Amino acid sequence: MIQAIGEMLSYGFMQRALLCGTLSALCLALLGVSLVLKRYSMIGDGLSHVGFGAVAVGLVMGTAPLAVAIPVVALAAFLLLRISASSSINGDAAIALISSSALAIGLIVTSLSSGMNADVNGYLFGSVLAMSQLDVVASLLLSGVVLLLYLLCYHRIFAVTFDEAFGRATGVRVGFYNTLLALLTAVTVVVGMRMMGALLISSLIIFPALTAMRVCRSFCGVVLCAAAVSVCCFAAGLVLSYFYSLPAGASVVMVNLGAFLVFAAAGALLHRTC
Repeated sequence: MIQAIGEMLSYGFMQRALLCGTLSALCLALLGVSLVLKRYSMIGDGLSHVGFGAVAVGLVMGTAPLAVAIPVVALAAFLLLRISASSSINGDAAIALISSSALAIGLIVTSLSSGMNADVNGYLFGSVLAMSQLDVVASLLLSGVVLLLYLLCYHRIFAVTFDEAFGRATGVRVGFYNTLLALLTAVTVVVGMRMMGALLISSLIIFPALTAMRVCRSFCGVVLCAAAVSVCCFAAGLVLSYFYSLPAGASVVMVNLGAFLVFAAAGALLHRTC
């Protein structure tokens, strides 16, 4: 088994997929805890649809897809917060409004150009073969920035996650840190979308957080457990996809589902025992 995994890692595309995917899974798991607790977990799904629309436009224009997708998705994240905070449209409705519109734009642009080619399919469903050296460099830089900002702002993110009123009373700029959380999520979604696909990237936000909450009770414990579960499940899913010739994104999601069921059973057993 070890020899087979060593053979898998001898391929350059698998090395790039493991490196970029692990960083994306780690970042999304950390951000996902706050998003799930704030009942805003579907923002990842909405932003991934916006990212697909932006990527489709970028491919048609002949520019670098990430260069188009990152600012567009960041703007969409900002608009989502502004719409849900300043109008009668609530959070989930705002996500559905923007994501469905962006997805429709992407599909129309794709159909009017060359149709569903390999590049578009790669961003929609994910592809480990499509990871380039440029994608690796971009993932390293952007994921490093996300992790650094998360660590520096950890205590303030904790405050706005549980009690915005208390955080505002103690001097925390709640609006700023909510926006920062959304922007960090937007950047990480765009980075991970290349391999997981726009349809499945939100699973890396939801599954690790919900899995960790089955057995952990403190915020710090949930964050650490979610990060560990996310990284392990991604690596296991990538190995399964290699050995059984399965789609990488779908394999990662199924491993996360299995981990959730195991943790849910363990949590129920611990609760019953206590």
